[in-house]
Amino acid sequence: MPWVYLVVAGVFEIGWPLGFKLSQTTRFRIAFLAVAVVSMALSGLFLWLAQRDIPIGTAYAVWTGIGAAGTFALGVAVFGDPLTLLRSLSFLLILAGVVGLKIGH
Repeated sequence: MPWVYLVVAGVFEIGWPLGFKLSQTTRFRIAFLAVAVVSMALSGLFLWLAQRDIPIGTAYAVWTGIGAAGTFALGVAVFGDPLTLLRSLSFLLILAGVVGLKIGH
């Protein structure tokens, strides 16, 4: 269950930058700022739950990796962020690091 908590925490970690972005690009500023704040709180809660059984360094690195890679992918897919070879390789390195930390646990 701790790894489920950690993945959920990582998904909510994607939610707060998404809420910030949408608060800047739509007329629903307050609603999306609220989404960002709730996402932050839930991300922290699930990270806290995961860290009861997963070492802090592993949990934190995986959590930030899911958030960074997920936000990057969302930016490319939804917001038209550039997808260059170097950015793609860097994204894959983040994913490899997250997988390596899970396997090495």
